[in-house]
Amino acid sequence: MSYFAAVFARTPQGWVGTEAVLAEAESVDDVADLMREAAVESYGDPVLLLIEQDDDWFAVVRLDGQDEPRAFISTVRDDGLGGLFRQLVGEAPDGDPAGDPALLADLGAPGKQVADLAESALPGDALLIVAELVGFGDEFDRLRD
Repeated sequence: MSYFAAVFARTPQGWVGTEAVLAEAESVDDVADLMREAAVESYGDPVLLLIEQDDDWFAVVRLDGQDEPRAFISTVRDDGLGGLFRQLVGEAPDGDPAGDPALLADLGAPGKQVADLAESALPGDALLIVAELVGFGDEFDRLRD
């Protein structure tokens, strides 16, 4: 399965993004460590991880300081990366959206709009809209190319 994942950290100069490699992530702690590393390298907080797999589903993960990561997943899956990110949202039926769609509301992406994207947009398009709402659409687009 192919996927695209990128980590974005908000710095005093704006958002900084880098592509994320999740192949070796086996747990939520591994994902949080990857996000914390991005925060340290960029002196940024909060840190967001945007993931899209095979035009099937997308996830947005947010990490603030030393808090536990929070997530919204457009379509819960048990396999591959889907199973890893399912750990962040707890029990949810396979195939349904889950988590907190309002996790980016304070950054400009209203929860209702994020939840609606899970139903109405392809995963890559949904993530671009989220990135534009939050303020790093150009950086997201640059990494996707």
